[in-house]
Amino acid sequence: MSKKMGKEKDQKEKKMSVVGVWSIATEVKLLLTALLILCTFATLLQFLPSRFTISTSDLRVCISRVISPPTNTTTQLAPPPIATSLSALASIQAPPPSSPAPPPSMAPPSLLQEDRTLENGVIKRGFNTYGAAAYSFVTMGAYRGGLNTFAIMGLASKPLHLYSKPTYQCQWVPHLNSSEPISAVGYKILPDWGYGRVYTVVVVNCTFSQPINTENSGGTLLIHASTSGGGDRNFNVTDTIQALTESPGSLSLSLFTSKPKYDYLYCGSPLFGNLSPQRVREWLAYHVRLFGERSHFVMHDAGGVHEEVLEVLRPWMEKGFVTLQDIKEQERFDGYYHNQFMVVNDCLHRYKFMTKWMFFFDLDEYIYVPPKSTIKTVLDSLSGYTQFTIEQMPMSSKLCLYEPAGRTYRRWGFEKLVYRDVKKGIRRDRKYAIQPRSVYGTGVHMSQNLAGKTTHKTEGRIKYFHYHGTIAVRREPCRNLINSTGITFDKTPYVMDTTLRDAAGFVKKFELKMIGSRLQRTRQ
Repeated sequence: MSKKMGKEKDQKEKKMSVVGVWSIATEVKLLLTALLILCTFATLLQFLPSRFTISTSDLRVCISRVISPPTNTTTQLAPPPIATSLSALASIQAPPPSSPAPPPSMAPPSLLQEDRTLENGVIKRGFNTYGAAAYSFVTMGAYRGGLNTFAIMGLASKPLHLYSKPTYQCQWVPHLNSSEPISAVGYKILPDWGYGRVYTVVVVNCTFSQPINTENSGGTLLIHASTSGGGDRNFNVTDTIQALTESPGSLSLSLFTSKPKYDYLYCGSPLFGNLSPQRVREWLAYHVRLFGERSHFVMHDAGGVHEEVLEVLRPWMEKGFVTLQDIKEQERFDGYYHNQFMVVNDCLHRYKFMTKWMFFFDLDEYIYVPPKSTIKTVLDSLSGYTQFTIEQMPMSSKLCLYEPAGRTYRRWGFEKLVYRDVKKGIRRDRKYAIQPRSVYGTGVHMSQNLAGKTTHKTEGRIKYFHYHGTIAVRREPCRNLINSTGITFDKTPYVMDTTLRDAAGFVKKFELKMIGSRLQRTRQ
């Protein structure tokens, strides 16, 4: 009897263990099935459109949670081989959890300066540094200025240059170290007259004692920028900047001696704000006609060239008259007026050998020469000067000449804004032009870093009409319609000046001839 009971007991225990193992195997099968479905779904999800919000990374997180060990203390009985394969699968499907990152700006304990008491009883306080105030140097461009000279455009910390004396060392490293590196002291130019904010504009001139890369084997220009005790006097931090690289055979020495591609090149300041496409259209048609076929216009988009403005620029870009550069990235660095000084200096050195004359003025300003002269005859008469400045004619941006039947509103801007400010005793800003091969750094209203002479006595030969504030106004500019030869408005005397109005018909015909009627429906 006892034997029989023992047999039944053994059979019962065997049956229970089989059931237990089978139940565990069933759970494993379910887990593997669920895992297979999730992996298949994750694979298919990669081919679905981006509008779905569930990502594969989300699924991986879910998978890692499904296969991660339970948080309770109950021991799970599973066959070792299956457990090993599951852990391997988990390592493939979900990356291992990363250890928590240390808090930012946490200095190692050994570097912390703690307060301590000196032998004489004085408490010496500790000062610990974190982060950085501003970049030591931010480059925009680097260009050759001749056989042995280069110019590097960029931004640097304004306090560093205002309260310290940072230095620059130039080094030319030949390609594949074919010869010994050559070094020279970098001469810095600060062209923004102290207008900088967090950053100031720096032009580094590297002039070597001998011609560089004349054998055209290539090389790299390095700039070693040192703080020289600025900021933290305990450290002289030096940053090595790879400013320019010339690949073998890429240098054209004829660039420095050949005739320039253009007679006149316009370097534009940063364009920002909600610009008026119609005003841009008028400005371009007027100045392409004035400067002629051997002219070029370089525009810099700092956020103002929206799609409608681009439509106006595109015909002239296709004709080869306009180059548009996207410089919106410079907004990361807090400088003066969208880093205007850096932009015009980059334009100067980038196109230095491509034009005979280079002009600097804005899109609400119109250059004018008298009817019996041309831009060529005027500039030929000024060829003995490296730089000349241009007198301003300030025009009202609100007062327009009245015409019946609403014809005023169908006119172009410079055709209807005909009232000139004649208030006396006011110093007006001047704009300027240069012969760029003799200029090392430039500004917004004139250059102070050049070789040669400057003249300001250009009255009667060339001037510019300034329609201040009209370029960024998308509505109709005429606020007041006047039918008089003179008026005092807001305590400012104005007289009628139809100088540019008289040229409007010729400009419109020129636009039709050059690019057809594609801009006829341009809006304000």
